[in-house]
Amino acid sequence: MTGLRVAVVGAGIGGLTAAIAMRANGIDATVYEQAHELKALGAGVAIATNGSRILSRLGVGDAVAAIAGPVTHYQFRTWQATPIAGEPSTLGFDDPARTWCLHRGEFQKALADALPAGALQLGRSCVGASEDSDGVHVEFADGTTVDADLLVGADGIHSRLQGKVTRAAEPVSEGIMAYRGLIPAERLHGIADMNASSMWLGPAQSFLAYPVSAGRFLNIVAFVPTNLSVAESWTAPGDVAELAAAYRDWDPKVSAIIGEMDSTFRWGIYDREPLNHWSTDRITLLGDSAHAVTPHLGQGANQAIEDAMTLAVALREADAGDLGPRLRRYEDLRMERTGLVRRQARAAGRIYRSTELGPRAQAEQLRAILDSVAIDTYDAERVAEQAGLAACGQPASAVTSNR
Repeated sequence: MTGLRVAVVGAGIGGLTAAIAMRANGIDATVYEQAHELKALGAGVAIATNGSRILSRLGVGDAVAAIAGPVTHYQFRTWQATPIAGEPSTLGFDDPARTWCLHRGEFQKALADALPAGALQLGRSCVGASEDSDGVHVEFADGTTVDADLLVGADGIHSRLQGKVTRAAEPVSEGIMAYRGLIPAERLHGIADMNASSMWLGPAQSFLAYPVSAGRFLNIVAFVPTNLSVAESWTAPGDVAELAAAYRDWDPKVSAIIGEMDSTFRWGIYDREPLNHWSTDRITLLGDSAHAVTPHLGQGANQAIEDAMTLAVALREADAGDLGPRLRRYEDLRMERTGLVRRQARAAGRIYRSTELGPRAQAEQLRAILDSVAIDTYDAERVAEQAGLAACGQPASAVTSNR
């Protein structure tokens, strides 16, 4: 270990990956999570090539791949079932062979299991932090405190630590909410392709389905317009009858899938205007705490994973005295990338729900967006190294395990 002590607040995908990546780079990192247990929340998450590449290098790839849905191809159709880019589709988010469609709770557990005993502390709700030239002092609701050299805020879109770094920015609604749910595979009776990530595009709304949990469940995300303030939560209850009514005239397969749902949850869709900076000399932000993004490119978790690896590279061989410049290099590199992803995710959502574009135009514009984000080819670790973030030019292979 380098001797650098890092406290990570938040045991979401970004926070756990950050701790794994920093420990792989010789940094003593501990995650502090307010929940008393990591609950298996019923929500899907797609880890694309830009994320799976990093997780594989960190030695958790096999464990995560084992719980992924068996996606082999993509389907993009209009709301009346017309393919927008042929079938099998010539359009896709990334290489399906290197994409993991996951149950979020199972994924979170796989990451938590990759940390050594004591590196994840549950029931530790951060209520305050202060820094000086000697380090950062972190306070928790249970009265305990921790002293560290660096504090990483990975506590989500409603981050408490964001205000310690810059003026807190409120989440911005897209005017969309999503119904989410899981359906056991045995109930579908061939209704859904359990080897596909399938999306239906329609006027003002869209519908997404893909397998998770090694194919045991189909994950549903149905995006519909709303003028209500809907919580950014995976656990706000919804109404299956309302969901069914919203898709009554769509492809009969969509209605049939909804017909097999017993329950659903409502999820508000928000992002945030870019922050002017993410870091002080002792505190930095990561993932949704720094750059919340709408889910239309499936990049929220992947951008947090990219952040985690970039930060780990920036901290290689660091000492407590030179953290400020390293953190600013980290945020400078990530701001451009995450800003692009935010803009393009919003644009993709508008294309999915367009009332004006025909199928060919939708396919062409989506292809241009996906090309711009370079999901297949973007390598956050290599980009960070080439940008000079790694101290002393030390190659990743000398530090990062399980290549």
